[in-house]
Amino acid sequence: MKAMMMTQIGGPDVIEANELTKRAPGPSQVLVEVAVAGVNFMDTGVRRGQSWTEMALPRPLGVEGAGRVLAVGEAVTDFRPGDRVAWVYVPGSYAERVIAPADALVHLPDAIDDRTAASVMMQGLTASHFATDFHRTREGEIALVHAAAGGLGLLLTQIIRLHGGTVIGRVSNADKIDSARRAGADHVIVSSDGDFADQVLALTGGEGVHAVYDGSGPTTFAGSLASLRRSGTFCWFGPVLGPPDPIAIMSLPRSIKLGYAVFFDHIPTPALLRERSGRLFDWIASGQLKVEIGATYPLSDAAEAHRDMESRRTTGKLLLIP
Repeated sequence: MKAMMMTQIGGPDVIEANELTKRAPGPSQVLVEVAVAGVNFMDTGVRRGQSWTEMALPRPLGVEGAGRVLAVGEAVTDFRPGDRVAWVYVPGSYAERVIAPADALVHLPDAIDDRTAASVMMQGLTASHFATDFHRTREGEIALVHAAAGGLGLLLTQIIRLHGGTVIGRVSNADKIDSARRAGADHVIVSSDGDFADQVLALTGGEGVHAVYDGSGPTTFAGSLASLRRSGTFCWFGPVLGPPDPIAIMSLPRSIKLGYAVFFDHIPTPALLRERSGRLFDWIASGQLKVEIGATYPLSDAAEAHRDMESRRTTGKLLLIP
């Protein structure tokens, strides 16, 4: 069985194909043939040694995907061979096969194809958390979405719009404007640095936005802070690009609420994972949520997918096909 793994900490060139011994699933585990694996920015952080540091090298990569059950272990009753499934967090998903805890899997309805499922699990559940749990979007609110043409930004924009919100999207270059607008962004700001707050204030009559979603690292932190209105919510995420400078809580302006959002808090139990995945699938099946696949790569080209993602040239979701 082929799996793409990192041989050491470093750039995309450390990703190599490894032949792994085939294993049978143990108790409460499921063996899945991977049809599609999702590429996420967190994968680049793993490759650069920012997480999973307790794992030995060579280290597996990837956490998200969709495929078909090949075998189940003892005590597994929810899945059978032949079932189509998807998952949001199973380390080692850049592979032809993966052994997953049964609790990490969700059933795929016939209306959702494998590529769509692998595109929406990580980024869709994250976007759902941001716009429903972390800050419940209300009718008439205005939100600033950074990286609005990326896979997460496109889904987050649509979910905010589903709840009656208005979206100001920030993109890094003009080539990404159309993608952000197709997702429903009402306004699009082009900025590759932290100089955007004045444009946000102009678009909101000087009031600022009700919520800002910023995973762009320390460069945009101050601008996002300045873009918020009184009692606005700052949703910070994306530790791969580094944290902002330490901040004194009493220096926070305008009674804003600042927090670090983690998608696992949206799905802390298998029941919630399946319920909230099902809601995403329902939105997709009804045409309310559209998934943009930016590029697909053979599994063996995982390093190229990482290069493209880190270049910021891409829009939409990147996928690997075993």
